[in-house]
Amino acid sequence: MSKPSGNVTDLLTQVGSVDADKLAEQLMPLVYEELHSLADRLLRGERKGHTLQPTALVHEAYLRLVDQSRVNWQGKTHFFAVGAAMMRRILIDYARTRGRAKRGRDWQRLQLQDDLLGQSGGLVDLMDMSDALEELATLDPHQGAIVELRFFGGLTVEDVAKMLGVSKRKVEGDWTHAKAWLRARLAEGGNR
Repeated sequence: MSKPSGNVTDLLTQVGSVDADKLAEQLMPLVYEELHSLADRLLRGERKGHTLQPTALVHEAYLRLVDQSRVNWQGKTHFFAVGAAMMRRILIDYARTRGRAKRGRDWQRLQLQDDLLGQSGGLVDLMDMSDALEELATLDPHQGAIVELRFFGGLTVEDVAKMLGVSKRKVEGDWTHAKAWLRARLAEGGNR
């Protein structure tokens, strides 16, 4: 199978000026594999028997992404960061519609990677993580964005710095503070 031709960034700059269906058709082969890897990573830590599969998550997120006519895409990195955020929201919506109580049986767990809480491979309730991230974003939108991009988007510190237009050092410092805050907040949430 040959790699589709085209540039993701070039196609994203055409949003709003070309037919959305045509753009979606051209963009999908260029981004599918990376979106699928992202979905697979997000679902890897879910409970066994989870009915939402990576392919379904990719398709749902992709449909929402290409429908974003008001977004001023800043390139491929921005597209994937927004895609990761959408996938996270889809998983949270899915958990809520499946009737799971925030506390109770059959919790939806998220496998933490990137040593987010200082304990590699720790499990955290997906709803607790979402609530904590929303609270952090309210207190400090910049730190909330960094966590979203680093943890859920899988972006490097360099990519986040470029995307947010700040220095690498600023991102590293805010990332450290955000991890400490989340660690404390999630530990506190487990004792409620």
